[in-house]
Amino acid sequence: MFSYRRCESSTRLDGKVAIITGANCGIGKFTALDFVRRGARVIIACRDLNKAEEAANHIRRDTEDVEGAGHVVVVSLDLASLASVRQCAQHLLRTERAINILVNNAGVCYSPKAYTKNGFEMHIGVNHLGHFLFTCLLLPRIIRSAPARIVTVSSYKNCLAEGICLNDLHWERRKYSAFDAYSESKLANVLFSVELARRLKGMGVTTYAVHPGVVATEAARYASHSFFSGAQWLFENVLVYFIKTPEQGAQTTIYCAVSNEAGGETGLYYRDCKKGRPNPLAFNERLAADLWDKSAKLVGLGAWDPFTALDTTSGIIDEDSRLSRQL
Repeated sequence: MFSYRRCESSTRLDGKVAIITGANCGIGKFTALDFVRRGARVIIACRDLNKAEEAANHIRRDTEDVEGAGHVVVVSLDLASLASVRQCAQHLLRTERAINILVNNAGVCYSPKAYTKNGFEMHIGVNHLGHFLFTCLLLPRIIRSAPARIVTVSSYKNCLAEGICLNDLHWERRKYSAFDAYSESKLANVLFSVELARRLKGMGVTTYAVHPGVVATEAARYASHSFFSGAQWLFENVLVYFIKTPEQGAQTTIYCAVSNEAGGETGLYYRDCKKGRPNPLAFNERLAADLWDKSAKLVGLGAWDPFTALDTTSGIIDEDSRLSRQL
């Protein structure tokens, strides 16, 4: 009922380490499966360890007869908790000698108004701030592992955001809209990837923001939070034939992580395994820099600079006790 492009790259990932957040289901799980088939050591970083282990076992069974397959391990990561993000990063810096690919895949979609453990609005807190801190803490190891790639899963909804309200990221002064909060968090993903590329220039690490397509898992959540009756029936009986499966939705992430063509670019937005057009605000350098500075303050990075820091676990700070709902 629709067309989509598949990643045709035959690139092997033997000896490479890939970390994927939220890979216990959906496009993250199929991204992990693809990387294992290519020979990578894949680390699934998830909040729900039971589901993550189930996904890992499925991947092991699906690849047990694949020649040259890699392997998959599971670690605990709750992006709604800065303490969990720091603990996971510390663990990975102790156990992984290299980090060649980081896929920021996990996310929340159309959540009722809620807050993370650190008081951040749930969409911006999980989709952007949690991944921002996680990426920054791993950056010294990623830079040392160059060439390396960082892929952040956004959405075409980034194009529907009117901007990023830096003075009210947590929707305390605006009337809350789950749709708008999600769209803003997806624009934040693109701005983060663009600014990250600018700061990583010349370091051998490339960044990508991707729209996976309208995927069954996302559409199902949207239908369940709709405002009109019968939306779930419409999704299950009609719309499901017009959207991508999770395996199809994973193709652009895979393309950006492994293809030679994407490897020559950085800081761009991709959809259907080719360059796409993000929100025009993605090219606003001042907004991208301001969002970076605001994010660094909110997650408590302080004066610690991931681009110049020594590659060690000792520099990871722990300031959760003094963090509250800052604006």
